[in-house]
Amino acid sequence: MATEKAVKKSPAKKKSSKQEKQILVIVESPGKVKTIEKYLGPSYNVKASMGHLIDLPKSRTAIDVEHNFEPEYITVRGRAKILKELQTDAKKSGKVLLACDNDREGEAIAWHLRNAINAKTNQVPIERISFNEITPQAVNEAVLNPRGIDEAKVAAQKARRVLDRLVGYNLSPLLWKKVKNGLSAGRVQSVALRLICEREKEVDSFIPEEYWTLEADFKAGKTVYTAQLVLWNNNKPELKNESEVKSIIEKIQNNECLVSDVRETDKTIRPKAPFTTSQLQQTAANRLGFTSRKTMQVAQQLYEGVAIGASRVGLITYMRTDSVRISNTALEDVRTWLGKNYPNELPEKAVEYTVGKNAQDAHEAIRPTYTEYTPESIKENLTKDQLRLYTIIWERFVSSQMNNAKSRTISVDIKVTSSSGNSADEGLFRVSGTKLLEKGFYRVIKLLSSKEENSGSCPALKTGEKVNVEKFRSEQHFTQGPARYSDASIVRTLEEKGIGRPSTYASIISVLLDRYYVTRSNKQLVPTILGKLIFEVLVEHFPLYVDADFTASMETKLDEVEENRVSWPEMIREFWDPFKTTVDDVSKTIESYKGTLDEKTDFLCEKCGKNLYKKLGRFGFFLACSGFPECRNTKSIPLAKCPKCQGDVVARKTKGRGKEFYGCTNYPDCDFISHFKPIKQDCPKCGFFMVEKYDKKNGAHKVCINPDCDYLHSAEGEE
Repeated sequence: MATEKAVKKSPAKKKSSKQEKQILVIVESPGKVKTIEKYLGPSYNVKASMGHLIDLPKSRTAIDVEHNFEPEYITVRGRAKILKELQTDAKKSGKVLLACDNDREGEAIAWHLRNAINAKTNQVPIERISFNEITPQAVNEAVLNPRGIDEAKVAAQKARRVLDRLVGYNLSPLLWKKVKNGLSAGRVQSVALRLICEREKEVDSFIPEEYWTLEADFKAGKTVYTAQLVLWNNNKPELKNESEVKSIIEKIQNNECLVSDVRETDKTIRPKAPFTTSQLQQTAANRLGFTSRKTMQVAQQLYEGVAIGASRVGLITYMRTDSVRISNTALEDVRTWLGKNYPNELPEKAVEYTVGKNAQDAHEAIRPTYTEYTPESIKENLTKDQLRLYTIIWERFVSSQMNNAKSRTISVDIKVTSSSGNSADEGLFRVSGTKLLEKGFYRVIKLLSSKEENSGSCPALKTGEKVNVEKFRSEQHFTQGPARYSDASIVRTLEEKGIGRPSTYASIISVLLDRYYVTRSNKQLVPTILGKLIFEVLVEHFPLYVDADFTASMETKLDEVEENRVSWPEMIREFWDPFKTTVDDVSKTIESYKGTLDEKTDFLCEKCGKNLYKKLGRFGFFLACSGFPECRNTKSIPLAKCPKCQGDVVARKTKGRGKEFYGCTNYPDCDFISHFKPIKQDCPKCGFFMVEKYDKKNGAHKVCINPDCDYLHSAEGEE
């Protein structure tokens, strides 16, 4: 196969003398080591830095604001052993190749490694290599074409790091002092929190309005067509209640129905461009139910390499990109594959896609490294999640280089007229159907199949044809308010507003969840009470610095640093002086919010007898003794009584993944657990507590926890 052929061309094979020193190759992730070692052979020693080894200390700001914002770097705690081993290996090597990721963070890691190795020995040549995919050809080409460190890219990473440190380490102490100990505020995360909180306000303030729709089943011959009322007396029908619907039905139910118009519309459907990072995260969220973090974790595994038979293969290109550009080699590969498998769907020329105006275009789009590795051919080598993500990447890329699909939509208007007294009422019902005339790129799509591909048949009716009404069907609806953000929609919004970059989207969401500013509910991002309070404080006192446009402008300036158009210390100085003035002024005038969320309860401390207070901690509310600090007793808030032993049911988390469940405080004597959160309502049938479940079919609904009880009703039912 392609991988085996490419290995034979490895530069390692040129080494003939066993006495020659090995070449040390340093990558970021240990997941890449085995794959790259197989490609390069025994003349190369591949080691992983495990990410950043040198960074800013956590205990202090460590930025010299008086001297060009020079950062004070130290060896990351717990990483000194790894750094020392790499320095020792470098001394023994004939050359060092820094193969960190080809982005700002990777360039900074390579820069720090070069400096750290040079500090121990300057006798070993150090070069930088980079590749967009972990394949034999890409790795070997990189080894044969080393380059120097991109200092501009390092400067951009340094500027971002300094900027984020100055914001975080100045806003966070203010929050500790005025709101609650242990809080933190990030430059980009705070803007994302603002978006989520403002959307929650819209959700809370929305008042749903009732409306109705009316459909009718029309019979022509033996076929029945269901059509919807689209016009009533030449106006769009606004049916606000059931009586208005009944009034229309009464006027037209026994009247003649005539096909008044039949329209055919042909449509050309273009395939979508290959994935960028944000598009991959959005599609994986919508189609596979993946969080942004999970998408990037699985993509990392596919990128670093998977065992296929006797070899390890990097299955996709680098997964942090904002470009839809495709290399000529990849285009030749996919067009060759299509020529063999779908020759009738191969365009004369390769399809080109326009790169977005804000794209850095440092990397290609996300694509499979070898088109011949179809999802079906390697499904036995992948985990379920790996296969699903790889499938949508493969389908999106291959389909992007195929012919357009063509569809035909037939819309039929059926006119129903009623004459009553001196007035004439007229209703227009419409039925449509779409069918594919040419499948085009849909021939390779399964997991990403769309409405166009899955559409039904078209109505076979002619203008002037008479049809009969079989029955009317009305349905009540309520207007839907704005949806809360999901992983997919917040990533889309951040990208549209120019906030963050491909490498940061997943971490922005993760940080908000980890800090308990936001929680997930039915895959939606919901701000917590703590998150709302932080949002209100920041918006009131730091409106400019949590403004989406301002944050986007800072991202643009960081890009300009990378393009060598702006000096990073000057850029930071322009930001820092007014920001520091604002922080100093606010710290003198802001009122304290400390204790505003504490609430006295009727629960008594079992250790000292004093009242317990409901307090908000990092992971939600808990109970704490009012006798603090003399008494430090804390406990989880009881949510219900255990149906087995009448102990308290409290929220708990599993080890490892930290998934929440609800269990009895008398464990291990009582083993009762529930995976659904108790609500403040007992079952009227058996007295057990109720839980709220959610599924697509029933939405939110309440269920009795008692397995022998069949009590069930909707979330809008009894209170």
